[in-house]
Amino acid sequence: MKINGIHLSALLAAALLLGACQSGDTSSETPEETAPQEETTSPEEAETSSYTVIDDLEKEVTFEAVPETVVSLIPSNTEIVFALEEGEKLVGVTDYDTYPEEALEIERISDSVEFNAERIIQLDPDVVLAYSTGEAPAGLALLEEADIPVFVIQSATSFEDVYGDIEQLAAVLAAEEKGEELIEDIQGQIEEVQQKLASVEKKQIYFEISPSPDIYTIGQSTFQQEILDHAQVENIFSDMTGWPSISEEEVITRNPAVILSSVTYIEDPIAEMKARSSWDSITAVQEDAIHILDADVTSRPGPRIGEAVELVAKAVYPELME
Repeated sequence: MKINGIHLSALLAAALLLGACQSGDTSSETPEETAPQEETTSPEEAETSSYTVIDDLEKEVTFEAVPETVVSLIPSNTEIVFALEEGEKLVGVTDYDTYPEEALEIERISDSVEFNAERIIQLDPDVVLAYSTGEAPAGLALLEEADIPVFVIQSATSFEDVYGDIEQLAAVLAAEEKGEELIEDIQGQIEEVQQKLASVEKKQIYFEISPSPDIYTIGQSTFQQEILDHAQVENIFSDMTGWPSISEEEVITRNPAVILSSVTYIEDPIAEMKARSSWDSITAVQEDAIHILDADVTSRPGPRIGEAVELVAKAVYPELME
């Protein structure tokens, strides 16, 4: 039995799916804003006492004991679980869970579009970590009917949302102290980059997440815009919202000094950009300032957002990041 789930394209307007999952869908949906993270409660001795954590659908999920087996239906949640040093508890993940390397050894129970409800029920996990853009994903009710706790994380549109996700999952796994340490480490990583770039004159950049002929970029109200902001660069499309579709001519007109791209699923994406009509007039093309960045790192709202800030900063200001 296959049940529709939440695909990364619903979260990242399809363009991010192109980068992180290397498919060809290019819809232009923009996800709803994430609701404020809810307060969570957990006892001091979670191992022996029941405790309740509120998910992003404002549902109280009660655990009689700390979960020992976990299914994750989105790669960013999987990365958070591993970063909390709880990865050994994962018994089911998606086809696109490729980080860390240990995730490759875990059973695949979802292609990020559909999940295998029958198999999840057979695995009988202590909790399923699901993902939503605002409403309960279709099919999760079947898991709940089988008495499997489902904890839903809503789409993150900011770094604060990511920190909130970490706090919530840490509460679910009774790893609050590790969650606090992880957030501090990420923030320290970002602060180190900003210190190195404190006096930099910001460069104008264009970030491509889907290539011609259906070009998509990033705008405001996305966690990726925050990556650019923290890396001290100016997004030439920051006047737009979400993940907008744009034309080749708009990029030429706005003339970025640097081009960044997370497109890795076509052959030689840099050559493809350079070959576009009249793009040889763009400063970034003339100065060969085109950089391909890791799609997973730059598209997943998880514990590697600090690394994403570093990647952008090193690409745009290599001399300052040495």
